[in-house]
Amino acid sequence: MTGDEDALARALARQLRREKAILGVFDEGCMGMYNAIIDDELMNPLGIYKERLSQSALVAAMRRVSDEEARAVYDWLRNKGMKFQLGTDEETELTERQVLEQCKMYIAAVRIAHEFGCDAIGIQYQQGLKDMTPASDLVEGILNNVERPPVYDPETGKELYAGEALPHFNEVDECAGVDALLTNRVWKAMGLDPATTLHDVRWGEHYSGEGVDDFVWVFEISGAAPPSHFIGGWAGAVSERQPPMYFPLGGGTLKGISKPGEIVWSRLFIEDGQLHCDIGRATVVELPREETERRWQATTPQWPIMHAVLHGITRDQMMARHKANHLQVAYGDSAESADRALAAKAALMADLGIQVHLCGDVRL
Repeated sequence: MTGDEDALARALARQLRREKAILGVFDEGCMGMYNAIIDDELMNPLGIYKERLSQSALVAAMRRVSDEEARAVYDWLRNKGMKFQLGTDEETELTERQVLEQCKMYIAAVRIAHEFGCDAIGIQYQQGLKDMTPASDLVEGILNNVERPPVYDPETGKELYAGEALPHFNEVDECAGVDALLTNRVWKAMGLDPATTLHDVRWGEHYSGEGVDDFVWVFEISGAAPPSHFIGGWAGAVSERQPPMYFPLGGGTLKGISKPGEIVWSRLFIEDGQLHCDIGRATVVELPREETERRWQATTPQWPIMHAVLHGITRDQMMARHKANHLQVAYGDSAESADRALAAKAALMADLGIQVHLCGDVRL
């Protein structure tokens, strides 16, 4: 680690303790994931606090969004080249009506975040909302992207969070929420794209061919990935209907193939009453389309996918050590910038009192 990364970490830690930050938590514990909850006594000393919100308030706020505002978001996405696999059967297909409801949810979420001064928010995915509205996945992916449709304050007309990603932690995984917030601060300070994805660690197997000869993990999430992580950006993104067995009222995902590049991965967790973080490096590789399709069909084809090669960690080591099916990722511009960002993030966490574990091959 250079003195620059260490100095940056100390400055960001001081700023966070002085100015504080707020996680907007929609219906904490609704998904039943015990390892997604950080007690206030552990979180508050970091300078981070929870604003506990209700998903019923989100639905109510959606009703106050006009049809014209929703249509403007939808048109913005299509003008950027995003595709929507639309049909007419509400029971089994993605419809324009469902997408427009999701656009209302996006606007409502940003406005609620602004109202409560949130630095990041988490929506509880399927439980609770699934019987009231279409899925939140398209919303989550849009929020995590720096370039996204503008949302305006209904009273002042001011654009909210202009030019900023509003980090979203899927399934209200607060461990990932704290991680995303800290990543956002470090990556912005270093001039990197602060977009983050909370991926599920799905499965993997060895792949050999076309410049790749390694164990390649399948990382997938239900649509909460930002398009800046995709090959082609917005133009490489498509929305497909979430499976009806999960979402009877439909709603689209934000699907794409993650671009080749260098990433930092991490997982915050609680052990023996203390916050810990595993952190390491990985390379995202591009596989042939037919292999990508095979992996999609073996998992969930409606969801965004990342082909990742972990640095210095075997399959068995990962499965034995990792504390959740969730894993946070963010891109560097190069291997060097990813190494530097990892060093700064690890130093920031250590300064805040989080026990940091460097996993695999890490260059500081």
